[in-house]
Amino acid sequence: IDGWIARKRGPTAGGAFLDPLADKVLVLGARFTLVAHDIFWFLPVAVIAGRELLISGYRIVKRGRGVSVPASRLGKYKTVVQQFAVAFALFPPTALDATWTWTWLLWIAVVLPVVSGAQYLYHARRPGSVEVVDSIEPLV
Repeated sequence: IDGWIARKRGPTAGGAFLDPLADKVLVLGARFTLVAHDIFWFLPVAVIAGRELLISGYRIVKRGRGVSVPASRLGKYKTVVQQFAVAFALFPPTALDATWTWTWLLWIAVVLPVVSGAQYLYHARRPGSVEVVDSIEPLV
């Protein structure tokens, strides 16, 4: 609903910050709950959580300097794969009988955030990185 309203009325600075934060809190909370119930292994979830903290901190620092760091296409794919990993781990047919589906999705959900996080940090270190980071094409 938030995305629909933003496309109709235009995005706000608060929405641009809160929307990805809400995604992170919901999905990380679900993953840590699955870790607590011995469904997900702690290591991949810790790697994903570490990346999220690092990139969120990077965005906060850049925002303090007046620079917007929108989600990259790979970052959006990463979010979708993470959400599917949680969904498949909770969906009864795949939770018990096809654990390979969510196990593979979880490990893909580890690789994508690491790669997309490395992209953000690579662009941050390059001279003129503000234009490069700001020009990352969002997924429509």
